[in-house]
Amino acid sequence: MDSRRPPLAPACPTLPEYVRHWAETTPERRAFTFVEHPAQHSRGVHRTLTWRRLDVRVRALAARLADEADPGDRVALLCPQGTEYVTAFLAALAAGLVAVPLYTPGLPGHADRLAGVLADARPSVVVTTSRTRDEVRDFLGAGGPRIVVADEVPDDEGRGREPVAPDAGATAYLQYTSGSTRAPAGVEISHGNVVANARQALSAYGLDTRPMTSVGWLPLYHDMGLVLSVAAPVARGTLSVLMDPAAFLHEPVRWLRLLAAHPDAVSAAPNFAYDYCVATVTADQKESLRLDKVTALINGSEPVRPGTADRFHTAFADQGLAPGTHCPSYGLAEATVFVCAARPGEPLSRFALDRDALAAGKALPARPDDPRAVLLAGCGTPAGQRVRIADPVSRALLPEGEVGEIWVQGPNVGRGYWNRDSEEIFGAEFADAASGPGRWLRTGDLGTVLEGQLVVTGRLKDLIIVDGRNHYPQDVEATAQEAHDAVRRDRLAAFAAPGGAGGECAVVVAEHARTALLTELDVAAVARAVRGAVSARHGLRLADVVLVPPGTVPRTSSGKVSRALTRARYLEGAYGGRARAGAAG
Repeated sequence: MDSRRPPLAPACPTLPEYVRHWAETTPERRAFTFVEHPAQHSRGVHRTLTWRRLDVRVRALAARLADEADPGDRVALLCPQGTEYVTAFLAALAAGLVAVPLYTPGLPGHADRLAGVLADARPSVVVTTSRTRDEVRDFLGAGGPRIVVADEVPDDEGRGREPVAPDAGATAYLQYTSGSTRAPAGVEISHGNVVANARQALSAYGLDTRPMTSVGWLPLYHDMGLVLSVAAPVARGTLSVLMDPAAFLHEPVRWLRLLAAHPDAVSAAPNFAYDYCVATVTADQKESLRLDKVTALINGSEPVRPGTADRFHTAFADQGLAPGTHCPSYGLAEATVFVCAARPGEPLSRFALDRDALAAGKALPARPDDPRAVLLAGCGTPAGQRVRIADPVSRALLPEGEVGEIWVQGPNVGRGYWNRDSEEIFGAEFADAASGPGRWLRTGDLGTVLEGQLVVTGRLKDLIIVDGRNHYPQDVEATAQEAHDAVRRDRLAAFAAPGGAGGECAVVVAEHARTALLTELDVAAVARAVRGAVSARHGLRLADVVLVPPGTVPRTSSGKVSRALTRARYLEGAYGGRARAGAAG
């Protein structure tokens, strides 16, 4: 039986050293549990590793990997979600190798990205499981990297092998960006970076001194899933409960049941997941839920929508969910993941801002009920690092209330992009060195500081600039999806495309709702509703509105809509055969 209060955590320089510490001091405590859902209405089959058992498996697999690769070689993790994934990641680090967290080739719609990342990382070894060995072998083809099957490596492989002690400054893994705005790039995360960010996250949510259980369905190849479900629990010596992302998507109540079953639960999800739970969890499913012991629910989307938090807490208030559990946060792969966070137990900070002023770079207050107001949530304060707002062109420090590029400095900022010149991104300096001495990370994200909190407004590369005016695509998308019931929520992309006279025009590509049949929809009426709403609220004339079937708008490996890829496919004519309203005018 586990004691609810975790033991004091030492200051270890690497994650494998934390594993060895907990295996020696608390060997029978539960470390990782994977909950599998083999049938549609299954309550879950639990498989658990204690710290002792985790250490045995990490040592064994690390010994095998050390025999198969040279120090510093890349090891690609092509494992399904589960304890073998955790073991493989920690074993690669323990062997002094560079892990590359990825996914199996069967992940729908991401085979091209996987092939591209493997070509960039050039791993000498691929780790998978017996369940997925054949599909991995077929995907890699003849002459590919060597394959190690994690669950077939015997325990005694690690006996008599002294573990290496990786340098905290050495690269631990490559965290490939999701590719929402550009081609995926591998961020070099050092052992020191990931340990620092794990501690920062624990401190930010008040988990460094109190009991916690991490409950997560985010994929472990995603930066937030890896840090919150693996690195932070390892650094704290607490239980991490995992489930497959597909299991959540098929039946979202499974996630809520795990939250209810584990006191002091902490979890993270993108904005859409909270709305998805509101829309799909039934009254009967709610009856058996008790969510009063949930500590924190992290919302890491950019930007976080206050309305989503309100809808979620209204939907589950009768299950005891406290309003202060929703924690808007901000982060990115280049900073390992966590940068800013709102603290559990505090009311949601919400800001109503004038849309026109925001487009002009000023965060001016507006009435919340004004239809032209933009409603955004504050993402709290930095977690053990420094955050500044800079003019992206002049590199001047901007005061509170002005919108600019978010710059970050701290021990969690990665070393740079693998195999790329990244000095411009990771080595930025202010025009006036006194504004912020040293090197800074340029995030490419836009935001401002209001009342001491970071407010994220969008992506610099995603801005739609038409007739000299800036428009945030997520703002346009929010308007478009509310314009007609046939538009599927969070499955649409607004972007700029080449227009007449060398300028740009605005386009929306949207999936229709699953409940609607494209052949029965009045596509022209849907397009008119979208155009009218966007014109009235944003003063923006849409040049094209394209309605496509569910699953057509591409998403990144982390589940976000990829505006860059949607735009590329649109310009290639990939949506030409779909139902569409055509170009305006």
